[in-house]
Amino acid sequence: MKIAPIYVEMKKYPDFFEPIIVHTGQHYDRKMSKIFFEELKMPRPDIYLGVGSGTHAHQTAQIMKKFETILLEHQPDWVLVVGDVNSTIACSLVAAKIRYPESHRRPRIIHVEAGLRSFDWNMPEEVNRVLTDHLSDRLFTTCEDGNRNLAHEGIPAEKVVLVGNVMIDSLVQFLPLARKSTIFEELNRRFAEKLAEPLREGRFALATLHRPSNVDTPESLGMIMEAFVEISRELPIVFPMHPRTQKLMGKLLASVQHDVAASAILITDPLGYLDFLFLEQAAKLVLTDSGGVQEETSFLNIPCLTLRPNTERPITITEGTNRLVPLNREAIVQTTKEVLSGKTKTAHPILYWDGHAAERIIGYLKEKFAG
Repeated sequence: MKIAPIYVEMKKYPDFFEPIIVHTGQHYDRKMSKIFFEELKMPRPDIYLGVGSGTHAHQTAQIMKKFETILLEHQPDWVLVVGDVNSTIACSLVAAKIRYPESHRRPRIIHVEAGLRSFDWNMPEEVNRVLTDHLSDRLFTTCEDGNRNLAHEGIPAEKVVLVGNVMIDSLVQFLPLARKSTIFEELNRRFAEKLAEPLREGRFALATLHRPSNVDTPESLGMIMEAFVEISRELPIVFPMHPRTQKLMGKLLASVQHDVAASAILITDPLGYLDFLFLEQAAKLVLTDSGGVQEETSFLNIPCLTLRPNTERPITITEGTNRLVPLNREAIVQTTKEVLSGKTKTAHPILYWDGHAAERIIGYLKEKFAG
């Protein structure tokens, strides 16, 4: 979703750009790939590395080994990476160290979504984004606090360009299509026995969790589910849940499993982007630990409660609809009740979160590196 708008903009200038998309396979699901590449008409990867899952070390190493071969074969002028996943740092490390055999040069590294900081080194993503930023030759930031973070770390200002948020580019493009989703009908039919009345706009909460600190132990997941059970007495919760987390649900206390089963918590498999975006823009509030969802809800002006002690996207708190919620049952329930009682934040427009970030990126590259 971050690469697509950049690729589309590059293809407008075939005399200047010859983009090659590499899919590492770090995140791969056959159903989701069909949704992204067919329904959203995203460009199919030119190269698929098929790395798959594994520990951080194993996955990063596999990407590096395979990506080095790709660079030596194609010898690109630039390597553009996005975000903060293992693929981001793995490809950046290879690009920084490689030297092409005949020219003895290396590709320039471009990092899109640079400068984000949670200042929490327990997060693998923090390690990935900090190291990638320090390896990069050009750093495209989403907001002004990203520029400040990079300046504080000694990265020269001439390397840094504020362009906005490419995720918002995708959201703006696909929101009209998402509003045609039939996910309400599907959920109402599937969960009719759990619902006192059918789902409708502004009368449900949307939940999404994936951080290991929240979902990888029965204790943490059980606490959150107990809070969700209490919230669902006032408001149904639609909860697209990763299959790995669904398996862990079976390890929760029997009493918690019983309460969840009897509640208005609607647990589904992960949803496609369009269905999820429809639910996001229609929800009364969103409960999440996702960075991207913090951004999207701020743009959509939907209250967002982030179940984390910190965020690498503080602008969603100062200018958006986001609130950090302490990781305990009482705080989650109480903060939700405050939102339901009308104590919400109104989002302010964030500079360059306007659907044109990819245009700024490509405009800069064409102007800076022409000839």
